[in-house]
Amino acid sequence: MFEQKIFLNNLNDIKKFAEIASSKDYEIELVSDKYVIDAKSITNIFTLDLTKPVTMRAHCENNGNLIKQVYPFIYRQRK
Repeated sequence: MFEQKIFLNNLNDIKKFAEIASSKDYEIELVSDKYVIDAKSITNIFTLDLTKPVTMRAHCENNGNLIKQVYPFIYRQRK
């Protein structure tokens, strides 16, 4: 399993991320507080509090391609 904090800033980010997740043949979840949702559903994504970063959980062994695709959404803390 691979976990990464991501931040979805706007509707275009949400749509793009859901498209990426839907293209994978393994499960991808988004975790926010106590909620865990299927990241392949735009409707599910909107149920989360997107004003803060969420954790992406990908149930895969080789995550190299996924990391490249979600790189724009990776959360980077401001210093």
